Amino acid sequence: MSLIVEIKTAEGQTVALLTVDEKNFKTGSRGYHGQGKIDFNGKRYQTQVQMVEIGSKNTPASTSSAQDAPHAEKSEE
Repeated sequence: MSLIVEIKTAEGQTVALLTVDEKNFKTGSRGYHGQGKIDFNGKRYQTQVQMVEIGSKNTPASTSSAQDAPHAEKSEE
């Protein structure tokens, strides 16, 4: 499963959308991870989002497989 993360300014303007995919981290924890490059105010930024399920290192893995190929989507400004 993938999630879409929306990056916004404090005023609520959407800056970018980032797709994060399920991931089994090397530590044994599970969660989601995504990375990409976005444009904001005329500059390029390298962006990462990581979500780690609290306590997942100590529980058996779910039946879903992790994906290691996240990608970003740039929103229109």
